[in-house]
Amino acid sequence: MGKEFQRALLWVILFTSLFLLWDNYQVYKGGHSFFHTEEAATQTTDAASSVPVAAPNASSVVTEAQAEKVSDPVVVKTDRLQVTFDLVGARIVRTEMTQIPRQADWKEVGLAGLVLGRKPSENLGNVVLFETTPNRTYLAQTGLVGGAYPNHQDAFKLVSKDTDLGDKDTLDVVFEAEKGGVKVTKTFTFTRGNYGIAVKTDVQNTGSTPVTPSVYYQITRDGGKPEGESSMYSTFTGPAVYTDEENFQKLSFEDVADKSASFETKTDNGWIAMIQHHFVSAWVPTQGESRENYAREVGKGLYAVGTLIPMKEIAPGATASDTAMLYSGPQAQERLEKLAPGLELVVDYGWLTFLAKPIYWLLSFLYGIVGNWGWSIVLLTCIVKAILYPISAAGYRSMARMKEVTPRMKALQEKYKDDKQRLNQAMMELYRTEKINPVGGCLPIMLQIPVFLALYWVLQGSVELRGADWMLWVQDLAMPDPWFVLPTLMAVTMFLQIFLNPKPTDPTQARIMYIMPVVFSVMFFVFAAGLVLYWLTNNVLSILQQWWINKTIAAERAARMK
Repeated sequence: MGKEFQRALLWVILFTSLFLLWDNYQVYKGGHSFFHTEEAATQTTDAASSVPVAAPNASSVVTEAQAEKVSDPVVVKTDRLQVTFDLVGARIVRTEMTQIPRQADWKEVGLAGLVLGRKPSENLGNVVLFETTPNRTYLAQTGLVGGAYPNHQDAFKLVSKDTDLGDKDTLDVVFEAEKGGVKVTKTFTFTRGNYGIAVKTDVQNTGSTPVTPSVYYQITRDGGKPEGESSMYSTFTGPAVYTDEENFQKLSFEDVADKSASFETKTDNGWIAMIQHHFVSAWVPTQGESRENYAREVGKGLYAVGTLIPMKEIAPGATASDTAMLYSGPQAQERLEKLAPGLELVVDYGWLTFLAKPIYWLLSFLYGIVGNWGWSIVLLTCIVKAILYPISAAGYRSMARMKEVTPRMKALQEKYKDDKQRLNQAMMELYRTEKINPVGGCLPIMLQIPVFLALYWVLQGSVELRGADWMLWVQDLAMPDPWFVLPTLMAVTMFLQIFLNPKPTDPTQARIMYIMPVVFSVMFFVFAAGLVLYWLTNNVLSILQQWWINKTIAAERAARMK
C-alpha cells in the first residue's frame, strides 16, 4: 500500500503542477485564470475621449501604418538608443536598442535547425520597440487638449541642432509648434547609459485670454504579438496601469476593445505602459499630479493607453510646464525600480512571484560573484539542496532501508497474496520495525516543485537571462538546449537514481519507473536550458547523497551483524 500511495502522490503532484503552469500561461497571455473572479469595469471618462486618435479615419492596422509614414524623420543617437522622431506631432516612431541584438528562434539553430532545415537570418539586427511598418504601429505621443492646441497630429519644427549624444552626458532635443494662441515647446532630454527620456512640455499662452489646457502622454500600439517571439512561450502583450490604489493592472486588448477593462482612472500617482516579452514602454508623469488614466481602441486593431493631466490656468504671456519620463527599453529590474515605484512589476512572475523574486535576487547575487548565469544556477541548486538536506536525507534513508528489505517485502506479498488486509498489516509492521517512512521519498520532490516552477518564470520573464550563455554549446539559458545535451544527461541521471532506489515489487510499477526518464527527457527538450541545468544539477546531487546514505546504512548494518 505504501508504494502505491507514493506513486499516486507523485502523479498528483505532477498533474497539479502542469495544471497550474497552464493556468498561469492563460493569465500571462492576458486571459483569465481558472480561479478568476470578475471585477466591475472602470470606464474611461469623457475628458480622455478628447485626446485625438492616432490618425484620422483609422480603419485598419495596415491603413494606420501607411498613414504614419515619416516624411522628414529626426534621428537621435545615444550610447544605447537610436530614436526616430516624426515632425508631425514630435512623436517617437522608432526606438532601436543598439546594444541588444535580436535572437534567432531555437528551431533555427543547433540540432533542431539541422533536422528541420532552417537557418537564422544572417543579419538579425537589434531589437526595435517603437516602430511604424506595414505590420507594426507602435508610437509614443504627447500633446494638448482643451482647445485647438498643438497635439500629436500637428506639425512641429526642430529648434535644437545637435542630435548625437557623442561623448556628452546629456542631450536636449527640442521641438516647437504654435496653434490656437498657444505655443508648445517639447524638450526631450537623453542621458548616457539610460533608456529613459525626460520629456518637458512648456506651454506659453500667446493669446489675449487665459487658457486651461490639459497635457496627455499616450502610447499607441496595434494588437499583434512581437515579431520573432519564440514559439516556446506565450507571454502577455498589452497595456498596463499602475497606481497606489490598485497596484499593477494588466489590460488585455480584447477588454480594451469592448470597454470592459478594469483599472484605476482618477489618481495622482503611478504610470501607464505597454508591455511585451522582456521589453516595456512606459510614461511616468510627475508623482503627486492629479491625472486621468485611459485605455481605448482608436482604430481597427489599434489601441491607446495614456494619462491626461490638467494644467493650471495660464494667463496671456505666461508659461506653464509639465514633465514626465518616457522609458522604452528592456525590463531590467534594477533600472525600473529606480525609475518609478512598482515599474519592476512589468516583469511578471505569475502566482509564484513571492518565491520567484527571492530566487531572482539570489541568482543576481551569485551572478555578481561568479559572473556567469549558468554557474549561478548551479550554485542556486546547491544552496536549495543544502537547505533541504535534513528533510531529503531522512527520505533517502527511508528509501535506502526500503531497498534492503525489498526481499522481505516480496516474501510477505507471496505469503499473504490472498489476504490484502493481513498483507497491509504486515507491511506496516515491517516499516515500523525498520524505521521506514513509505512516503519519505516524496517529500524532497514535493519541496523542489515550487522552486522549479518559480525558476521557470524567472528564466522566462527576466531579460537579464535573455541570451545569457553558460559554456560551450549552451549560449542562451532562457531557450532550449540547441543540441539537447542537457535533457539527455538528465535522463541518464534519472536512470542512475532508479538503480539506487528500491525497485517496486509490482512489475507494472517497475516498467513505469523505467519509462519516466524517457518521458521527462522528451518534455525537457523544449524547456529552457537553465531549467534543465537546475534539474540536472539537482539529480547529480541527489545521486551523490543517496549513494552516500546507502553506503552508510550498509556499513551500519554490517557493523551490527558482527
